[in-house]
Amino acid sequence: MTTVDVVIIGGGFYGCVIAIYLAQRGEFKRIVLFERDDQLLGRASYNNQARIHAGYHYPRSFTTAFRSRVNLPRFVRDWPDAVQSDFIKLYAIARRNSKVTAKQFERFCAEIGAKLQPAEAALKRLFDPHLVEEVFLTEEYAFDPTKLAEWARRELRQAGVQVYYRTTVTAVARAQVGAGLRVTVKLPNGALESLACRYVFNCTYSWLNQLQGDFPGVQTSLKHEITELALVEPPPELREIGVTVMDGPFFSIMPFPARRLHTMSHVRYTPHLSWKDERGSDPYLKLAAYDQQTRVDRMLRDASRYLPCVLKARYVDSLFEVKTVLVKNEGDDGRPILFEKYTALPGCYSVLGGKIDNIYDVLERLEQEIALPQHEKAEVA
Repeated sequence: MTTVDVVIIGGGFYGCVIAIYLAQRGEFKRIVLFERDDQLLGRASYNNQARIHAGYHYPRSFTTAFRSRVNLPRFVRDWPDAVQSDFIKLYAIARRNSKVTAKQFERFCAEIGAKLQPAEAALKRLFDPHLVEEVFLTEEYAFDPTKLAEWARRELRQAGVQVYYRTTVTAVARAQVGAGLRVTVKLPNGALESLACRYVFNCTYSWLNQLQGDFPGVQTSLKHEITELALVEPPPELREIGVTVMDGPFFSIMPFPARRLHTMSHVRYTPHLSWKDERGSDPYLKLAAYDQQTRVDRMLRDASRYLPCVLKARYVDSLFEVKTVLVKNEGDDGRPILFEKYTALPGCYSVLGGKIDNIYDVLERLEQEIALPQHEKAEVA
């Protein structure tokens, strides 16, 4: 049986960053990463709105908003090549059915230290004043997932992390002899193989609860949604602009750097189907079986009431994906990380982040959980 130090399950952004971080610490000599698809960052890391949050999106969750505000400059510093900042980002506050007023939004942004100022008249004229109370100019960016994937491939290779594609981890169990863990993987040819390790990081996002063996299941209640992000060619008025209408059953239209298009999302129409997470029920099989008919016409029609020019957007494509959130945060829209360890399976962790900038919160938890002696920490730093 092959023996390694660390097994990372899942080649999304979180799995790749954790693998690179652990490899660069120097304590672990052999780290392997298993990805069930044929590429890195190909699922939820790609199929999302590509928004680098700065806190504006979460007036009902101060903790999430503040952490985003803190993490934004770090993300821009660490992945500058993947960041698109050359567009105007507007947040508009709806007059009706919004959970926040313009004055409350201003107060909230001041509390978290987020830059905010009234938009100039020409930008305000894009909106229907009967439905929009106020329009603000903000500082929010987008990221290119293809650039992040290029970075991940390069850094994993340089760090000596072995990456296996089209390989699924099916089970994690206690070692039969001594301490440690035994991991079972299904190879591309269908054969099963086992390896021994000290640590396992389950970074499979919507698939977190599908491991067999001694894995006890995720303790935190999760909810899955099949979501649609419509990719559109924006009208000339919005080509260099991103818009989010707050805070209720409204919409966002944001640059999507990987395709040089904009994503269109709507609180009412982006989620197509939702269900509570269950062990043994593969969310990705549900996605594959789902009739992926676009709702872009309804998104654009409703959005045009607030932003009339959006109706001139040209639909190109849709990104369908499974989105996974913590049930406990449905009410406040917070996006904390899930970081679970298992007493019955020492060395095994499950990790889920709701936003890309949450990665720094994960790394802080890793530093607490897998502590190095002080002299070794000094050398790694």
